[in-house]
Amino acid sequence: MSSADKTMEDRIVDSYRQDEDMMILVFAQWCVNQGLDPLSLYKKAYPDQAGNERLSRGLALTVPKEEAGEIPDSTVMGVLSLFGNDDLAAVVAEAIMLRDRLDKS
Repeated sequence: MSSADKTMEDRIVDSYRQDEDMMILVFAQWCVNQGLDPLSLYKKAYPDQAGNERLSRGLALTVPKEEAGEIPDSTVMGVLSLFGNDDLAAVVAEAIMLRDRLDKS
């Protein structure tokens, strides 16, 4: 592999990681906005995984609900699906259904 190819590959990988970090931040901020614990939802989706350092870093970047902009359910579901986080998307969908059921009560 040439140096130029390696440089291009590194840029692509870095770009994907940045996009993935944005997905993590969207998920974490959505959870904060909903009064949910992102680490608990993640653990429910992926019980066999140890702690997730990138999620912890993303969580550190969240702001209180009062300072955050609204993140529609469709946005968080879309970014999770885009990155193939189907198990986490299923847990988020379950949380949305529970929230909606409680709101109707």
